[in-house]
Amino acid sequence: MTLRQRWHELKNEQPRLRIRDAAAQLTVSEMELVATGCGEETTRLKGPWPTLMERLESLGEVMALTRNEQAVHEKVGPYLNIKITPHVGLVLGEKIDLRIFPGRWKHGFAVTVQTKHGPRQSLQFFDAHGQAVHKIYRRKQTDGAAWDALVADHTAPEQSPEQEAPAPAPAPAQDNPEPDAEGFLAQWRGLKDTHHFFAMLKKYKLTRRQAIHLGEGEFTRRVDSTSAQKVLELAAERQVPIMVFVGSPGCIQIHTGPVKRIAPMGNWINVLDPGFNLHLRQDLVAEAWVVEKPTEDGMVTSLELLDENGGVIAQFFGSRKPGKPELPEWRELLKAV
Repeated sequence: MTLRQRWHELKNEQPRLRIRDAAAQLTVSEMELVATGCGEETTRLKGPWPTLMERLESLGEVMALTRNEQAVHEKVGPYLNIKITPHVGLVLGEKIDLRIFPGRWKHGFAVTVQTKHGPRQSLQFFDAHGQAVHKIYRRKQTDGAAWDALVADHTAPEQSPEQEAPAPAPAPAQDNPEPDAEGFLAQWRGLKDTHHFFAMLKKYKLTRRQAIHLGEGEFTRRVDSTSAQKVLELAAERQVPIMVFVGSPGCIQIHTGPVKRIAPMGNWINVLDPGFNLHLRQDLVAEAWVVEKPTEDGMVTSLELLDENGGVIAQFFGSRKPGKPELPEWRELLKAV
């Protein structure tokens, strides 16, 4: 039985099963399942991906989706102010705000799925390990001619459903057995910009989780793993605008603004607002921390959620612009957790 046949059999048994969960059950990557449709409902795309990305503005309104194992972040709007280099890309629209790492984008597909509401079309991109890095969904307001032209211009000559095996997933990062805690914390005290924190981790060869643990009591405090729900509910209740970051292996997607409709459903906490949806599986949050970083604009405070391997699930900040201090309402909100 082919992989495509096994997948269709599984879908018949579990019609509501999502492709990511189906891939896990079939012990393959999500990309391999998507590729089984090539030549039928799926079109394999070719790069260069930066060239494709630069054309996304022509599509008009779409839905951008970035996710990891524990969180899904969806934003509706146009791709604006696109700037792509071989190493990093920016989409700086008011509605769709992305940090892109093109080197991680290895495979792309245009996918059509038949639903009870009609065909649902998307552009889906994957890393070398077969993990989804970013997806773009066509909407009624999308420029259909621009969408079709982009797919036609980037259609790969080879449309076989056979997919090369993805590279094995990398092992989780390991903590530094001999960290220079004193040196690291001294540099943390002297931070001028939150964006310099990642460079500090590299310099001291620390995982993010290890760094957060080293800062406990001075810059970090551990909070309950369900703190995101309280933060979202309080932000909605007090009308405090926030920033929500969710990343995949090749993209970070950001929401800036208010949240309104917060809906717990089983293990999931959801934001269900027009133009912004967040789905966060709280039972997979291994650690939650309130983290402070000094900047030239004053202290910047975040809620950071980590998975069992120390990877970042999501980050929450108060809405702010460079050169502006953090909202005092956000700081007061975090005190409540």
